Amino acid sequence: MIPKPEEINLLTGESATQQIEAEKQPNALDEPVSHWRSRLTLNVMVEDFVFDGSSLPADVHRYMKMVQLGKTVHYLPILFIDQLSNRVKDLMVINRSTTELPLTVSYDKISLGKLRFWIHMQDAVYSLQQFGFSEKDADEVKGIFVDTNLYFLALTFFVAAFHLLFDFLAFKNDISFWKKKRSMIGMSTKLWKVKKALKMTIRWQGLRPKFQFGAYNDSEKKTEEYDAQAMKYLSYLLYPLCIGGAGYSLLNVKYKSWYSWLINSFVNGVYAFGFLFMLPQLFVNYKMKSVAHLPWKAFTYKAFNTFIDDIFAFIITMPTSHRLACFRDDVVFLVYLYQRWLYPVDKSRVNEYGESYEEKVKKKSS
Repeated sequence: MIPKPEEINLLTGESATQQIEAEKQPNALDEPVSHWRSRLTLNVMVEDFVFDGSSLPADVHRYMKMVQLGKTVHYLPILFIDQLSNRVKDLMVINRSTTELPLTVSYDKISLGKLRFWIHMQDAVYSLQQFGFSEKDADEVKGIFVDTNLYFLALTFFVAAFHLLFDFLAFKNDISFWKKKRSMIGMSTKLWKVKKALKMTIRWQGLRPKFQFGAYNDSEKKTEEYDAQAMKYLSYLLYPLCIGGAGYSLLNVKYKSWYSWLINSFVNGVYAFGFLFMLPQLFVNYKMKSVAHLPWKAFTYKAFNTFIDDIFAFIITMPTSHRLACFRDDVVFLVYLYQRWLYPVDKSRVNEYGESYEEKVKKKSS
């Protein structure tokens, strides 16, 4: 297999481990080299099972060793070599200077049901490699089953179905919200990606909403002022944070190349932008002392999906920065809930559709 590139400090050139002789050559990383599997996992099935001799499952039959003692045929305890536990991170490069190689042998019992499940999973991973999946891609699939409790994994698949349901409901309520929306009072344009609303007309047909924004009223002007003020304050935090984080990682974190550091810095910047761009709406709510203009139904469904994403963050292998980004929406939503409790309902204020309770009463009376 082609060895993993050595991670080094880009400024000093120091590496975490001693460089092997093959890596000192410029083209060595493009050629496959021999690796040693440092782990061997053995499982012995301890359950007694009864199958009809003519209908023995093929997956179990190929692991059975028959021994004839006199006139009777016996089978030995089924020994299963767990290939799923052989991960890429456990591989060690074999070079000319290698004199010793460590080997860790793990031994455990296994039930019949888990044995058959593990056999099918190994066959599935092998099929993926036959279809062109690389060793690294197949290793990610292994990690889902090996590094996660099977009961917890089954729960995750069940919860994923609710994730799709909440996505649909959130999308449905988003359409309803913007279709009935008549003004941008109390709405942060940075959060909702609506810019240059002054003298702008947007017409969408069918299920899409209709916006007609002419001259601003006082409430809309205040909203934009608060929004701009919030972004001004956040810019004082955002740019130093991104530059400082990139500089810190350059000094203290080891990377494979300058390109790797650049991509990592840009990704962290995107995470920071995504988080800070949700904060102006909190500032607008604080200044206007109201949350009646927000689409709470859509927020609620998206919050459920956010909590589901938190579950996946503990299961799927991902960078630490991306795992932290899964929890940023939780923090913002909790602040939204606090603001909803802090600012009680005022029937004179407009709601998310630009309507107030008093206006509805007047229309009914007239």
